[in-house]
Amino acid sequence: MENKAHALVAGVFVLVMTALLAGLAWGLTRDRKTYDLYEITTRDAVSGLAEQAPVRFRGVPVGQVASIGFDPQARGQVRILLSVERGAPVSTATFATIATQGVTGLGFIQLDEEAAQAATAQPLAPNDDQPPRIPLRPGFLDKLKTQGEVILDQFEQASTRFNQLLGDGNQKAFTQTLDSLNRLALKLDRQVDPALVSLRRGTDAIGSAAGEFGKVAQRLNEKNGAVDRLTAGTEALAQSAEGFNAVTLPRLNRAADELTRGARQVYRTANLLGDNPRSLIFGAGPAAAGPGEPGFAPPDAAERPVSTGD
Repeated sequence: MENKAHALVAGVFVLVMTALLAGLAWGLTRDRKTYDLYEITTRDAVSGLAEQAPVRFRGVPVGQVASIGFDPQARGQVRILLSVERGAPVSTATFATIATQGVTGLGFIQLDEEAAQAATAQPLAPNDDQPPRIPLRPGFLDKLKTQGEVILDQFEQASTRFNQLLGDGNQKAFTQTLDSLNRLALKLDRQVDPALVSLRRGTDAIGSAAGEFGKVAQRLNEKNGAVDRLTAGTEALAQSAEGFNAVTLPRLNRAADELTRGARQVYRTANLLGDNPRSLIFGAGPAAAGPGEPGFAPPDAAERPVSTGD
């Protein structure tokens, strides 16, 4: 009986310790945050996205994917429920995209805001019974897929046109064009060779003329050459002009002054002859007596000017 009692005590002890450890682990791992539900709907594929996938707002973890399934209100539409912690800045300007994590290819939900509407956006009121809907926009892979299809279509069209361009008829015309270009190139080659020879001769002639011109310039610039002589002649001419100005101009000025005085004398003589022509024969005669001199006679009253009484 004693062995059975010890075994029973040991079993109870193990069960109690196990329960305590489980409670401790649950308490340590328990998330005490409050979460709100939001939903996303799309008709596109959500490959790579799974439940418990992280939800990030501009790269900051704010929750996880609660469930993925079909929308009962719209056939063929995928409905994704997001469990987002309360306090995350989810507003009417928030939108979602499906992104991938590095090289693993695992999907997660990336939340972001429209910059133009962020200032006037209102917070989304949580409601777990009818979760608010966040619009889903195409991600990078979706855009790449769409653009890849467009590029493939354009490449296919270009290939079709290239094949049409290289058809039998166009190949023949293309071959004829190449033959014509070949013949034209041969003709140009025959005509260009003489032209090149003439051009080379002209270049040689220009080079010779340039050499002769250099020699002439060198001779002109030599000491006691034409340039030095021309400079010396110019200097001598300048000195002669300075000597002419220093000697001749004063004499010309004196001659002009004497000519002016003579002209004045001739002018006075002409005036005298005009007033008294007899003076040319009898001379000027004695000068009339002035007032206060002997022989002065006043003019007659009749000769005086008569006052008008103004």
